[in-house]
Amino acid sequence: MPAMSKAQPTGSARILVVDDDPEIVTMLSTRLTKRGYKVSTAADGHQALELAKSERPDLMLLDVMMPGKSGWEVARALKQDPTTQGIKIVMVTAIGEQVNEITSPLYGADAHIDKPFEFDRLEKVIVSLVGRAL
Repeated sequence: MPAMSKAQPTGSARILVVDDDPEIVTMLSTRLTKRGYKVSTAADGHQALELAKSERPDLMLLDVMMPGKSGWEVARALKQDPTTQGIKIVMVTAIGEQVNEITSPLYGADAHIDKPFEFDRLEKVIVSLVGRAL
């Protein structure tokens, strides 16, 4: 599958927000929806995998430390499955910048951003991977 950069979606890009912190999920889903993205949410790794397979989002914002399956396990599973390997993954985590920078690519993440983060910076990462919402 050829790599694509700065894709321009024909409709609103679909984003799956995965985090076990309900405040982060609410903040991200609200702000992304206001920007025109279609947003789904999951609270753990198992639910994330199910939704990724059924909804096929364009991009997943994925926390690392979650109950059940970690974000790393989710990312690896998605990238190994031909039906989900095209989903762009941004690891959004507070594990530490150096750890995130080293480990995220190992598990197939397309980008990473450290918590706490500025929404504008996160949106730039999203736009670089899937384009602007329409």
